[in-house]
Amino acid sequence: MKFWKYHGLGNDFVLSEDLDGTLEATPQRAARLLNRHTGIGGDGWLLVRRSEVCDIAMFLYNTDGSVAEMCGNGLRCFAKHVYDHKLVQKKVFTVETLAGVMEVTIAAEDGVTKTVTANLGAASFDRPSIPMTGEGECDRITMHALDRDFTVSACLMGVPHAVVFGTDFTDEDVLKYGPVLETDPIFPRKANINFANILDDHTVEVRTWERGCGRTLACGTGSSATAVLCHRAGYTGSDVEIRLQEGSLRIQVTDQGVVMTGPAALAFTGETAL
Repeated sequence: MKFWKYHGLGNDFVLSEDLDGTLEATPQRAARLLNRHTGIGGDGWLLVRRSEVCDIAMFLYNTDGSVAEMCGNGLRCFAKHVYDHKLVQKKVFTVETLAGVMEVTIAAEDGVTKTVTANLGAASFDRPSIPMTGEGECDRITMHALDRDFTVSACLMGVPHAVVFGTDFTDEDVLKYGPVLETDPIFPRKANINFANILDDHTVEVRTWERGCGRTLACGTGSSATAVLCHRAGYTGSDVEIRLQEGSLRIQVTDQGVVMTGPAALAFTGETAL
């Protein structure tokens, strides 16, 4: 099987084309491919498929073999691939995902994608849609994990996200508390946990523990959820720089949806028998 390895600010993906629908794509194969010791390694396996409702369709597996409805960094890598390889021959196009239709816009130089802007749609704050137990919207509630209380808001941004508000979270905090919050019974289908260090009213530093993946260097939907929930809580404005370990994303909260802009890069290509 031919594959391409992409990353969006360090959030890395194996990508395969399945335009004729014959590729053997199973949770077990995804887990083998994404294993960093015995496989190619990556945070997700992206599949390029044809769509009857959009210009192209994206399917995604997590590292544990579970299916992800959406991924912001994955979407940018996917969009770069289909544009650069002329599978879609226009700079503004639609992508079918399990979370709905996403519109992407390519900024290219000499036919090669440099940045991708994607409208991820509106966030949902309704607990059943996240999903989340309890009543009312989840705005700055207190959650307890191990030896510490956290102030948390949550939303559905294609996938369920919780944002933990603070100013001095470290990588050690993410590794210690992330898996505990991810699997808290309040989230029936688990949740992605974003630790947000609010630097000022337009800049937030984010560290993410991803559902089904663990600690990742970047998360596009998590960055978008963080911008939405920080704005909703009054911590920031509607145009936010999200700082990640390998760079930044620009997130704009608009009446037409949450708009994410950032880079995508090809690391290498190859073939595998896995």
